[in-house]
Amino acid sequence: MSIKTTNPATNKVEKSFDEMTDKQVDNAIELSNKTFQDWKKTSYKERATLLHKVADLMREKKTELAKLITLEMGKVIAQSEGEIDLSASILDYYADNAEKFLADKKLSPEEGKAFVRSSPIGVLFGVMPWNFPFYQVVRFAAPNIMVGNTILLKHASIVPQCAIAIDELFKEAGAPEGLYTNLMISGKRSTALVDDTRIKGVSLTGSEGAGASMAAAAGKNLKRSVLELGGSDAFIVLADADIDQTVDLAIFGRMNNNGQSCVASKRFIAVEEVADEFLEKFTAKIKALKVGDPMDPSTDVGPLSSQEALDNILDQVKRFEAAGAKIVVGGKRALDEGAFMQPTLLTNLNRDEETFKEELFGPVASFYKVKNEQEAIDLANDSPFGLGGSIYTKDIEKAIKIADQIDSGMVFINSPTWTQADLPFGGTKRSGYGRELSEQGIHEFVNKKLIRVS
Repeated sequence: MSIKTTNPATNKVEKSFDEMTDKQVDNAIELSNKTFQDWKKTSYKERATLLHKVADLMREKKTELAKLITLEMGKVIAQSEGEIDLSASILDYYADNAEKFLADKKLSPEEGKAFVRSSPIGVLFGVMPWNFPFYQVVRFAAPNIMVGNTILLKHASIVPQCAIAIDELFKEAGAPEGLYTNLMISGKRSTALVDDTRIKGVSLTGSEGAGASMAAAAGKNLKRSVLELGGSDAFIVLADADIDQTVDLAIFGRMNNNGQSCVASKRFIAVEEVADEFLEKFTAKIKALKVGDPMDPSTDVGPLSSQEALDNILDQVKRFEAAGAKIVVGGKRALDEGAFMQPTLLTNLNRDEETFKEELFGPVASFYKVKNEQEAIDLANDSPFGLGGSIYTKDIEKAIKIADQIDSGMVFINSPTWTQADLPFGGTKRSGYGRELSEQGIHEFVNKKLIRVS
């Protein structure tokens, strides 16, 4: 079986790659395990030097790497370049801070002396998605390489050239062979690898189904796992919000990455005092978005990642409409060629319909008018997901009190949910468990070893 790059702007196959054989995969695991025995003995300074080199190379090659992202999954080119910058910043962040984060923690027992030392656990297996093909990999790999672990990475099958490029960046930076290894395999072969005793932990970012399968395999084998799955973030607009500014943020929150982000703003909830004004201005902004070639700097919304993704969301919109939703804007395929979707706005959604609890992974926004803040909180929490969410108001203290009542891993005030190196990232409910990024993200695959002196 071959793994292919299909340009979603044209739906044409650009390149094909052979899958690795079982023997090649076994050799890769063995090499990673062997490399771990040496890498765990290296100093933080040696590890940091490597990550800084990878970050520098990313910045040097930003233009060509960004074009690979856009070619393989359709992100508009300026956002692809931004992703490379973000990824390099995460590498530098962990290179600069890991030693401090992992420093011995002194304890004060009643008798004797004691401290906790952070130690690496071994070979880690990461399964990463296509929507942020560099960022998703780096936020898993960077902290764990600094810990002293080694990385096996199975990337999404639609971004093989991005996967290869990351592997080559580590090699060019001078990483020892087996420290970071790209596994060119299909998704259906991933779960079986968790049974391998040489692999000590697994991290997956992806769908609920893939996450449940991976968590089951990890649990059966008593291995640590981190899951970042879907999201259906609420975007709550209160009566005193600056509506013009909030609408601009709503466009970014929903349409960034062509709407294909786990932490995209997906359910727009406005209290009745400002709901009509927000909806009118939001509708106008959506209508004005330019759909087209993602390599064109003037394009606002590029294609979905694949024809399959387009077909899925078109089917969802059709089912939403059948369940009573009103299509205010869009709702159909855009352009004759490629996996393009019209930016879409849905209203008149009945929250009692199970259909409306699905995640919409594309440029489709759903809007709700509510009577008051409590109803907004209740609606925000009425979701199987709990990744992020955001609140818009001039009253920050009120916003913090509301944030306390939102059942999610992250709540942003006066900004859509977003990410940066020094903020923890992760969710609750069916959005997964564990944290990535910040100091919290470096402790997921670490042995917290107690050393006691009597």
